[in-house]
Amino acid sequence: MDGEYDFWLLDLDGTLVDVEWSYTRDVFDRVGERLEYEFTDREADILWSGLTGSRDRQLREWGIDPDEFWTAFHDEEDPMVRAEQTYLHDDAGFVADLEEPVGLVTHCQEFLCEPVLDRLGIRDWFDARLCCTPETGWKPDPNPVYRVMDELGVGENGHAGVLAGDGASDVGAAWNAGLDAIHVERVGHERRGRCVRGDYRVESFDELF
Repeated sequence: MDGEYDFWLLDLDGTLVDVEWSYTRDVFDRVGERLEYEFTDREADILWSGLTGSRDRQLREWGIDPDEFWTAFHDEEDPMVRAEQTYLHDDAGFVADLEEPVGLVTHCQEFLCEPVLDRLGIRDWFDARLCCTPETGWKPDPNPVYRVMDELGVGENGHAGVLAGDGASDVGAAWNAGLDAIHVERVGHERRGRCVRGDYRVESFDELF
């Protein structure tokens, strides 16, 4: 794929990095105490990894108000602890070698994202970064993608780009923005309970180069 695209966009959590399960389990235990809801391992996994698509929709199906959940969730997350328990996937190093402009489009909130980038030493991998908010929109909405493309100077000028991520929302955002999509399947089809389509479907970025 070298030279095939004029720019690259990437998701962060589940795509380039992941968090130790012990951290995830601990956060959901504390959030559950606040909401008086006992999250099973499977439910925590579904929400953390976005296995069923929209997390808000999934929360409503379980009878949990999304606003209350996210308020509690972000209150219980410790940025420095999360950064300490976040690791870089072995195949993510290709990003550092890309000669094309590279942008990050992530649902990870800025107060959590920034310490992770610093601790792992990958901040300089990206020429532009955007942590999605209600104001920017959330993938698969293409608007956050467009914003990063504009910051990279590749918006609306015929440049061919690709967006890589681990979720269906990443693929949707890519296609909605007119980009090719790479789906990297980190959790496996059986655990996800479905297959995610993409222009490229890989289990490791090493398969692309």
